Amino acid sequence: MLRIERDVEAGAVRLALSGRIQGEHLAELKRAVGRETVVREALTIDLGEVRLVDRPAVAFLARCEAAGALLVRCPAYVREWIDEERRR
Repeated sequence: MLRIERDVEAGAVRLALSGRIQGEHLAELKRAVGRETVVREALTIDLGEVRLVDRPAVAFLARCEAAGALLVRCPAYVREWIDEERRR
């Protein structure tokens, strides 16, 4: 199960994710990210409460980061996987 909480402060949007991010949740996450009209540099994705991700989720997070979103509180294994994905 994926939970997405949205918070706005000083024009910057923070999406706090918790639970599992798996392929079946990507449509919901893509909609949440896509709804944000802020400049991508003002979008923060907080992964501090994420417990499990799969390869499609990692690929999506890598694309978000490449587009300018800031990934914070990213679990070490997810960070390593994202970095590996970007090297491909």
